[in-house]
Amino acid sequence: MLGGCAWDAPMTTVIPRSDLARAILPVYEIITWTAAAIALVVFVALAWILVRFRAGTGAPLPAQTPGHSLLEITWTIAPAFVLLVIGIPTIQVIFRTQEPPPPRALEVTVLGKQWWWEFRYPALGVVTANELHLPAGRPVVLRLEGPDVIHSFWVPQLGGKRDVVPGRSNQIVLTADTPGEYWGQCAEFCGASHARMGMRVIVDAPDAFDRWVSAQRAPAVEPAGPAADGKTIYARSACVGCHTIRGLSAGVLGPDLTHFGSRTMVAAGLLPNTVENVAAWVRNPAAFKPGVKMPALGLSDAEARAVAVYLTSLK
Repeated sequence: MLGGCAWDAPMTTVIPRSDLARAILPVYEIITWTAAAIALVVFVALAWILVRFRAGTGAPLPAQTPGHSLLEITWTIAPAFVLLVIGIPTIQVIFRTQEPPPPRALEVTVLGKQWWWEFRYPALGVVTANELHLPAGRPVVLRLEGPDVIHSFWVPQLGGKRDVVPGRSNQIVLTADTPGEYWGQCAEFCGASHARMGMRVIVDAPDAFDRWVSAQRAPAVEPAGPAADGKTIYARSACVGCHTIRGLSAGVLGPDLTHFGSRTMVAAGLLPNTVENVAAWVRNPAAFKPGVKMPALGLSDAEARAVAVYLTSLK
């Protein structure tokens, strides 16, 4: 119970950081206070009944009442009134979530895959994975597409939770207003590693976002030293068949790794992006994500570490 009172947890829904989340929060409040009032009435009535009408052993059967018109009307009208109180603001917010995006909105295509996220910025020519960067104060439209199974895009502090459905395009329109890092999660069961399909949304100040875009557009850094050995191992392994590193490989099955080192997390938010964690992931991905599509590559510890040094240098 006390854990539920931690309002500042990373996946909190009660500290909104976008216009959409602020529109949704009053609905939460109405439902919460309505449910609390109903619970209070029910428990008080239950306690009174238990005390007032308790009977000892051997007490005769009380008089049976076949019906009570006033009570029956009351418990029909009362729930209808409660539904009305909840339904009207809910419908208003639903219409708010379906509004078309403003003309200057930044468009991002969100692809939910087993078990990671791909983010494409068509107007900017940027593709990244698992960490979505958004500019603070600018409207954004997220086009949700699912190439394999149903996923659900959910970043509680930014609002919304919308399914990513194969063959159907959904969208979320929002304006994030506070720079920071916000946790997200797939919220629709999508297979063995559903619980490990997280993401980070990083809301940047406008100038910081522009710098991030410029860095993402740049070609991959040419490695030196141990990272160069890792590049050689990467180039001769099966990595090139699934991953893109511009100028080196053009696989499309896995995340784009051109600027992998600039990301804070590995494996869709599962591990911090360190050489040790990347090496462990490369050696045996299934140890972290059951059912993962990425195979173990059969690399030695030294080879896996060299590849990890190379990948983390791609900033």
